[in-house]
Amino acid sequence: MEPHEVSEILNRPLSQDLLSRDLTRLAYVAKDGTPRNVPIAFVWNGTQIVMCTTKNAPKLPALRQNPMVALTVDTEAHPPKILLVRGRAELDPVDGIPDEYLEANTTYEMTAEQRVEWEAEVRSLYTDGMVRIVVTPTWAKLIDFETTLPSAVDELVRRRAERQGA
Repeated sequence: MEPHEVSEILNRPLSQDLLSRDLTRLAYVAKDGTPRNVPIAFVWNGTQIVMCTTKNAPKLPALRQNPMVALTVDTEAHPPKILLVRGRAELDPVDGIPDEYLEANTTYEMTAEQRVEWEAEVRSLYTDGMVRIVVTPTWAKLIDFETTLPSAVDELVRRRAERQGA
């Protein structure tokens, strides 16, 4: 997929709505060769998806070995709205708490007091810093079940139309 095609999909209003959500599912291949799919908070900075994790997270050695990832951001309502993204994870260890980690967790419902307590807990827990997982999308697909469908379903719709037209 060409970069301009990826940008066109990611710049659609529905994609932007999905990219403003707080949770994605990160799929990667674990060191033992089996697939993993984990929910993780994220932020979209306009060109990259940024997730943050602990420096001792099991996903980090796996991502160093095979940095290719897939991400899913979706809704719970019917029909679902789904944004699928693929890319290469770049790992960026940082001292302290990355701004993206604090930003990724701002959509959770917390009172101002709860937010202060949560941030203090985060700062006391992650004393050795964190790792930013940065993904620049190289492929994207938006599925809304109104104007776009999963490719296999789209094929079935085309086949049905051909049968009915024959």
